[in-house]
Amino acid sequence: MSTPDSDGLLAEQLLRLTRRVHRIQKHHLERRDLGVTPAQSRLLRTLAHYPSPPRMADLAERLEVVPRAVTTLVDGLEASGKVRRAADPANRRVTRIELTDEGRATLRELRGARRSAAEEILAPLTEKEREVLGVLLDTLIDGESAKSC
Repeated sequence: MSTPDSDGLLAEQLLRLTRRVHRIQKHHLERRDLGVTPAQSRLLRTLAHYPSPPRMADLAERLEVVPRAVTTLVDGLEASGKVRRAADPANRRVTRIELTDEGRATLRELRGARRSAAEEILAPLTEKEREVLGVLLDTLIDGESAKSC
């Protein structure tokens, strides 16, 4: 009789946790009635990290998606007034994506929804367990050894 390998079990647990995080975050977004999908939420968060408005290609690269996917996300966010396309002053063929005031307000609400979702997910853990989890996740994300727990 074979037993499941521990790496396979861990991978399954990580996938289940990812789906749970996505589901809970989506629930918190819907409860706040922000009119954005989780993918649009991710684009807004990414956009906010740029010091100046990025090109669509920059967003696609950072989000690790094809440029067409960014176009679709931007179309929806632009229609709802959260972002706008702007011509690059140095090269009129280049389009930059800017957050609008409504987009910045939505981003503040999104941060609140994410915080609420994180509190719900992390509720069973003690403060020390959260610290250890943070170190372990950083190690997995960065792919290198983090400081010892």
